Parts: sequence; structure tokens; C-alpha cells
Amino acid sequence: MSVLDKIAEAIGRDRIVTGADAAPYGKDWTGAYTSAPLAVLRPLDTKEVSTILKIAHDTGTPVVPASGRTGLTGATLANDALMLSVERLNHITEIYVEGRTATVGAGVILSNLHDAAEANDLIFPLTLGARGSAMIGGLLSTNAGGSNVVRYGSTRGLCLGLEVVMADGRIMNLMSALHKDNSGLELRNLIIGAEGTLGIITAAVLRVLPKPKAYATAMVAVPQLSDALSLLHRLQDATGHGVEAFEYMPRSYIDKHMELFPDASAPFDAEHDVNIMIEVAATQDKDALPGDDGQLPVVATLEGLLGEMLERGSLLDAVIAQNEAQRQEMWKRREDAGEVAFFGGAFVNTDVALPLDQIAEFDTRLTPRIKAIDPDSEEVIVAHLGDGNIHHTTYIKRNDPVIKDALVEAVEDVVQELGGSFSAEHGIGVSKLETMRRRKDPVALDAMRAIKAALDPKGILNPGKVIPAP
Repeated sequence: MSVLDKIAEAIGRDRIVTGADAAPYGKDWTGAYTSAPLAVLRPLDTKEVSTILKIAHDTGTPVVPASGRTGLTGATLANDALMLSVERLNHITEIYVEGRTATVGAGVILSNLHDAAEANDLIFPLTLGARGSAMIGGLLSTNAGGSNVVRYGSTRGLCLGLEVVMADGRIMNLMSALHKDNSGLELRNLIIGAEGTLGIITAAVLRVLPKPKAYATAMVAVPQLSDALSLLHRLQDATGHGVEAFEYMPRSYIDKHMELFPDASAPFDAEHDVNIMIEVAATQDKDALPGDDGQLPVVATLEGLLGEMLERGSLLDAVIAQNEAQRQEMWKRREDAGEVAFFGGAFVNTDVALPLDQIAEFDTRLTPRIKAIDPDSEEVIVAHLGDGNIHHTTYIKRNDPVIKDALVEAVEDVVQELGGSFSAEHGIGVSKLETMRRRKDPVALDAMRAIKAALDPKGILNPGKVIPAP
């Protein structure tokens, strides 16, 4: 009996998708990574996931977990493997208002969780451009970041508990809502960010927080990138660390965005080299209730600070959103970054993290090295500047693998020199395996391999991803 026949007998043939119906699952949204899974499995609950993995473990069949397939590193490539989609584990079991937690299945779409939280006057603060398709299981598996990390942290910090099906089908229940638990090794955080190589996440307990009562959102231009850090600190001091987003869009990004979206408005009447989108959130009535002049105090605070900095010359320009439509226009400019980066011809894209005080130096050091490799190349950066996460794209005239590898190494070299990381929020997948081999501490790699071997001795969970072979 084939492995698919065994699975069909155990949970039903209607859970199995093959042939042309399975083909769309073999593509990620960028089109950069395609594969042909043996079949796509769509279990209804954790018990069925457990049954599938027991059979896969017994037969030595590789299993690749998949959620919304919005990743950028090829982590769901599934050639000669079963793809296990968590899309039907899509129930929001509970929004516990008093405890400020949400219990959800791995297949819950991020925007649906946003809506459910908002209905209870709460937020799940993780947000990113793919929120309409990205699922909780994938976000946890990649330890996703997004635009609000500067205030709320990454996905790992927003998760209290997990349910995980291990390689042999056993179910590990870590579905606690505790904020403190010192009972042994922190297995939850080990699973988060492992990209399905150590177990398959089926459910989670997540933190939800009070919904901000008002926002102040603005585009500003500063003379130099080095001035941005001073601006961030001033904003944090003035707003009680209320900055939720601090997003860098240089002139090159604005130009690309206007080229791709010709109907979009420019951020300013004049062009500037260093453009930053700021969003400050007010959670207290004193900052959110309109004054006698009808202005929100949080907006007045931002306006006063920016006005002062404009007078002193430490800002070149500033535009504050006057209504929700203008706010959404500013956010769309930033959230269009995926289209800007991935649909402009041949390119090399990197996702790196740097200490905040080294970001300007990164820009200074890197450009000459890029030009030395490919004089005709074009650099475009967009960054979650508040947490040091930079997305650097180099557009090249020739789709030459040698040039691409050299450009990646140039970025990695500068990042390493400045004490940064070659991966900030997108994960490793297959695209950064060689970088892991080159750059990761060899003792750390040995520890990762030992953990993988202990938890998945047959190597069936998302093989060939994250951890390079010795």
C-alpha cells in the first residue's frame, strides 16, 4: 500500500489533493520558487496532522508544512515530498478579553485575527503587507517581524503557547497562557523560527493588546540617514515610547514606487534622499481625545516636535496625515515594497539586521563594493529602521549567478563587519543555506544539527531547509 493510500485510509481521500489541483501549492507568491509535491494534504484538525506524521515517520516520507506561502526564501519547496497545508486549521477558538489572549489555529489568516481582535477593542499587533494571506503557522515558523516590531517585538514575543505535532506524530501541548514559566527548556521559542524543521505548529496562544485610541502618522525627510536615529530617540522621549512604525524609504525607493504605481502621490512636493514614515499610537484618553481646537493631542505632540525640528533645520520636510485616507496612503507606499523589490527584473534581495547606530555606516560602506562588482547595478533600500531591519535590493542588468553570489557576499561582508545578522525577519529556507554555512558560528551549527537529529531522527520534516548539511 502506498503512503497516500495509507493516509487516505486513515483520514479520508478527500484530504488529499493531487495532479493539477495540487500545482498551485507548488508556487510561492513571487514565482521565484516552484516545486511539484507528491500530494498536498489538507487535514481538518491536529489529530489528523498527527496521523499523517505517524504514517510519514513510519514510511520515511518527507513532509513540508505550508501556510499562506507568502515567504521569500523557498521554505515550502516540496519536490518528492508531501506538502501539509494547515489552511483548514483556521478556527479562532477564543479571544479572551480579560486575559488578553487569543487561542487560534495555525491556518488562521492574519487579517482575520486582526478583525477578531478589533471586534473586542483589542489588537494583535503583528502587521505586514501579506496580512491578507499569511497564516499564523507560517508567521510563527519564520518568527515574522513586520512594521510594528519597534514597539511590540517580533512574533516570538507575541506568543505565549503552542501546540506542535512532532516528527513521529506525538502531540506536544505547550498551550499555556502563562507569561512566566521556568519549568525546563524553553521549547516554545525553539519551535518558533524553525520553519517546520522540528515540528509542525497546529495552534497557538497569542498575546492581544489594547487597541490604540488614536494615531499620528507622518512622512518626514531628514538631511542624512545618520539624523534618523536622533529623530527616533526624540520621538520616543516625547511620546513615552509610543512609536509603532519608523520606516525608511530613500529616494531610490520612492522613484521605483512611482514608476511601478504611477497614480500614487509623491510624499512631498520636493524630492529628498532620506524619507521616513512615522506612526505614533496613543493608548490613553489624554492623548486621544480632541482638544478645544478639535486636534488630537497625539497629533499635536507630533506636529509640535516636527515643527521645532524644521525650524532648527534638523528636518527638511514633514507632512502629517490629516485623515484616515491620507494615513492609509502613507502605509500603502511602504507596504508596496514587495512589488517594488520583486517585480523589477533581475535582482538580488537581502534581509539583514544591524545595530541602530551602524545603519548609516552600512549604506556608506556597501555602495562602493556593489559598484565594484557591477557598475551598472541599481540599489534600492527599504527598512524597518526602528529595529535595524534593512531590505536591500540590487537590480542588475545581467541575470548572472556569479555576479549575484558576489553581491550577496558583499552585503554579508559589510553586515558582519558591523556586527549585524544576515537574516532579520524572512527566515532561512533554502535561499540562505550557503550563507548559514559561511557565516553562522560552527559550534552553533553543530548544536542545531544535534537538535534536529534528536527531534527528527529520520529527517522527514522540511528536509534541506534552514540547517545546512555538514
